[in-house]
Amino acid sequence: MKFDTIIRGGAVVDGSGSHGRLADVGITGGRVTAIADLGESIAGAEIVIDARGHVVCPGFIDIHTHSDVSLVDHPGGESKAYQGVTTEVTGNCGFSPFPASPDGSGGVQESLGSTLLSATDWRWNDLAGYAETVHENGVSINIAPLTGHSALRIAAGAVDDKPPTADQLALMRRLLSESMAQGAFGMSTGLTLPPSSYAETDELVSLSSVMAPYEHAFYATHARVWAGWHVKAIEEAVDIGRRADVPVQFSHIAIIDSREYGNGDQLVAVIDRARADGLDVTCDMYPYTAASSAFSQLLPGWVQEGGVAAMLARLRDPATRARVHEDTSKGWFGGLPWLFEPIVVATVASERNRGLVGKNMAEIAEMWGVDGIEAFLMLIDEEDNEVSKIMHNRVEGDIRYFLNYEHAMVGSDGNAIDHSGVWESSLPHPRFYGAFPRVLGRYVRDEPLISIETAIHKMTGMPAKRLGLSDRGVLREGAIADIVVFDPATVADNATFQDPHRYPTGIPQVIVNGEFVVRDGRHTGARPGRVLRRGP
Repeated sequence: MKFDTIIRGGAVVDGSGSHGRLADVGITGGRVTAIADLGESIAGAEIVIDARGHVVCPGFIDIHTHSDVSLVDHPGGESKAYQGVTTEVTGNCGFSPFPASPDGSGGVQESLGSTLLSATDWRWNDLAGYAETVHENGVSINIAPLTGHSALRIAAGAVDDKPPTADQLALMRRLLSESMAQGAFGMSTGLTLPPSSYAETDELVSLSSVMAPYEHAFYATHARVWAGWHVKAIEEAVDIGRRADVPVQFSHIAIIDSREYGNGDQLVAVIDRARADGLDVTCDMYPYTAASSAFSQLLPGWVQEGGVAAMLARLRDPATRARVHEDTSKGWFGGLPWLFEPIVVATVASERNRGLVGKNMAEIAEMWGVDGIEAFLMLIDEEDNEVSKIMHNRVEGDIRYFLNYEHAMVGSDGNAIDHSGVWESSLPHPRFYGAFPRVLGRYVRDEPLISIETAIHKMTGMPAKRLGLSDRGVLREGAIADIVVFDPATVADNATFQDPHRYPTGIPQVIVNGEFVVRDGRHTGARPGRVLRRGP
């Protein structure tokens, strides 16, 4: 057999969790066509990669990202491609750039644009139109889209803190059904993030049940991680999955309440009980002790009600501003205590406040001569809500506990970007650039916690199974050639909170759909990626 590419002499770790073995990997027509000693066939291959001393494995599938529109602005997806990520699962935390309301209005971009930062006008109305835009533009890595619950609520006009009307719920169900028919992999919620957070459990069951007839469709949830809810949040997710008869993906499992640090066993016990009862529940996590989100997500729900314009109007009305300050002072996420040193400005929109990027809110409050809450509100106001933060609110012991949990996979919660456009003057979370090599370098090699086979399984075979991707995520003959070659002795993340725009080292080759996106450590500019669709 003649091969387009042969990867020679590497340790093949196939993504199933099984031990690796030395072998050559042959690629023909975008698929893996041989895993064996290819001997004399090497001479006839168009491209031969010497992988001796390296690991050859499936391309990493990032199960939790927000790259929906960053991959339209930055189609090379460099921050993820250099990590070895070949597929981004988008539409998480209730945020997707579709659907729009049936008349093409509904303000999805106006409402979600401060979270899904983009220089692109969203001219599509549904998943099909979004995919067409991506394909016309070209993209270097694959996209597996979810439909966001917040987008559904916005499209239906259900942006207030109350249950949707019967007509609004019917429209949300119809729009979700249309997305599923167009190939969405499931629905996500962001239950600390308006307007998704306004939903009661019954609404989420009603919507999730729309997905039940679709094979491999699942419910992904950024749950209600409010004060005192670190366990109840998972219980609600399990309840929704059980009542709607759909699998559950619990997003970026963590403990953010300092009073509960070290109690990870309480969270996973809920998952284990549900699995023992026959419900398909898994989770994902990222290997950092800090989160990142929009500033406004820490405001009380009533302040955010009605969308960004309504929220800013409340902040700019003196009488209402006093009430906002008072209620915000009581704590964030329903009572978690404010600490301003751990909150660092990551992005702003204005030139005036550009110098605040990288400073923490205690420093800014002192500079402005106000208390921390007022500084927080002033920044949201001055930036028209286009301001995001890094928040240091986790501990390393919990990170290690959840990474070692057998039903947890790795998801960055980051974006595929390059250092340009809206990100040029920003300090995004280093997970944008380093989550996957961080696991391989820190938690496999330097501070051993899990085996290399287990780590790769959590990045490939496990998320592929959750997505129902039978031809990706495991390196075998006949599979699509999404492949990573890395050096286990040198692979490392280099991005830091102070200097996040740094690519990792030790990942010289990345192949997407049989085509090199990274070759010999350099992005090729190729755009072989696709918007994937859920199978039947």
